[in-house]
Amino acid sequence: MNHSPNEQLMARKAAATPRGVGVMGSFFADRADNAELWDVEGRRFIDFAGGIAVMNTGHRHPKVVAALQAQLERFTHTCYQVVPYESYIALAEKLNDMTPGTHAKKTALFSTGAEAVENAVKIARAHTGRSGVIAFSGAFHGRSMFAVAMTGKVQPYKAGFGPFPPEIYHAPFPCHCANLDEVKKAVQHLFKADIEPSRVAAIIFEPVQGEGGFNVIQAAAVKWLRDLCNEHGIVMIADEVQTGFGRTGKMFAMEHFDGVLPDILISAKSLAAGMPLSAVTGRADIMDAPAPGGLGGTYAGNPMAIAAAHAVIDVMHNERLPERGQQLGDQLKAVLQTQRAAVPHIFDIRGLGAMVAVEFNQPGTDIPDANVTKRVQAEALKRNLILLTCGVNANVIRFLFPLTIAQAHFDEAMVILKDALQAAALTA
Repeated sequence: MNHSPNEQLMARKAAATPRGVGVMGSFFADRADNAELWDVEGRRFIDFAGGIAVMNTGHRHPKVVAALQAQLERFTHTCYQVVPYESYIALAEKLNDMTPGTHAKKTALFSTGAEAVENAVKIARAHTGRSGVIAFSGAFHGRSMFAVAMTGKVQPYKAGFGPFPPEIYHAPFPCHCANLDEVKKAVQHLFKADIEPSRVAAIIFEPVQGEGGFNVIQAAAVKWLRDLCNEHGIVMIADEVQTGFGRTGKMFAMEHFDGVLPDILISAKSLAAGMPLSAVTGRADIMDAPAPGGLGGTYAGNPMAIAAAHAVIDVMHNERLPERGQQLGDQLKAVLQTQRAAVPHIFDIRGLGAMVAVEFNQPGTDIPDANVTKRVQAEALKRNLILLTCGVNANVIRFLFPLTIAQAHFDEAMVILKDALQAAALTA
């Protein structure tokens, strides 16, 4: 019996790689360009996943490709901690300037979002001399052991991997589905029942939760967190791994919150257009707390990834991608609104800029409907549109198209999306 190239690769994957590395697609990438992707059998897809929010500048942006080629001709690795290079310093200078606030800042570069998250906590602990960390339900901060301990979603990230590091506490996330007064009471209860505020090093939050369901933090909650951190000498960490670099209609999501500034801001994903790079940018005095050698990593701040990041920043500014993201997000929300009558499972449409999600419940109830969510995803994939799900209850579709997507391809995707929504509703 002859098997297709995709089927052959699926068999090899099952034999060679562990099941714990979950894979959505049953097809394998061959090439990609901007918002389009072709598999090994030549089938074309429109990519609304973007490598999980990594491809804000699209697949193989010409300026990113040129930057990588130029760096490849010079050197690929020295380890910055052994033989440093100017491009690392220049990128740190740009991030210090770009991130919200005009105060003195410093930046350290790493390889992954989880690595940056853990180093941000290390920096906060070194600065405060404290150990406790407060995170939020529904949060996603990475899969390494400390980062996953801060993550507020059990399946599939925490199940079977405990026990986790101590001194991590969770509170309800103050978004559309939580009363801020109740969140404040929950944090005060933590201070009374679990850890005194004088032992808390950091409070970490995502301005818009990614895996948690694209839940936007309440503006009043951001101000409250800032005041709370000021009151108790706690380091405020904004995890912008998924929200950064134009996704929310601003370069960084924290720009939406009336000048409230974090002490540390973490970026990754679309920072380097698919190259492994992350950054921790923070107040200079806080960033200088660890002793020499306390921060770093063999591949941290890899020169190839840094070259890509410089190109990404130029593209973001020159092509006005945050503004383009806002325009596309508004168009997407309008399309989703037109489907409410035909798809009664649509419970909520939310997000900032192009970081848009649609949540599905059983019609007329507050019962999450993960099944119809999966059907929407499957119906879209049958029509060659790649979508991702998220949410603690797995009942949210999130949209992570490149901000560089051609309008014709975006419009094509909107037609597919409407067909997929209606097909899923009919079979529900």
